[in-house]
Amino acid sequence: MSVFTHVTVGTNDLNKARAFYDIVLKQIGLNRVADLDDAGSIWGVDKPSFFVLKPNDGKAANVGNGVTVSFEAPNRAAVQAFHETALANGGTCAGLPGGRGWAENAYAAYARDLDGNKLAVYCFKAE
Repeated sequence: MSVFTHVTVGTNDLNKARAFYDIVLKQIGLNRVADLDDAGSIWGVDKPSFFVLKPNDGKAANVGNGVTVSFEAPNRAAVQAFHETALANGGTCAGLPGGRGWAENAYAAYARDLDGNKLAVYCFKAE
């Protein structure tokens, strides 16, 4: 059972966000599954799970301090690829790939997208 139906982050430049997420999320097996005209886009595997939207109220999107969206990676190589691809496409490093001591086999990387949203990708499989 999933705990969440989806997660949403805001963007101020939908075309740049689409290009960024198309290539970065592909590294962990997610693809764009729908576009919502000028409002946003949705990525997922077998169902919609990650939304990037322009704010409904017409105001600028901004980053929530302390908010991180974390994705599951199929393996440690995908964690590395996600991080490298995010940085190569205009994202910024928010935590290098490596072990995380809070859980057994936790291996993760962190990056910020073009709007400053903090992203993480985790693998909990042994090396």
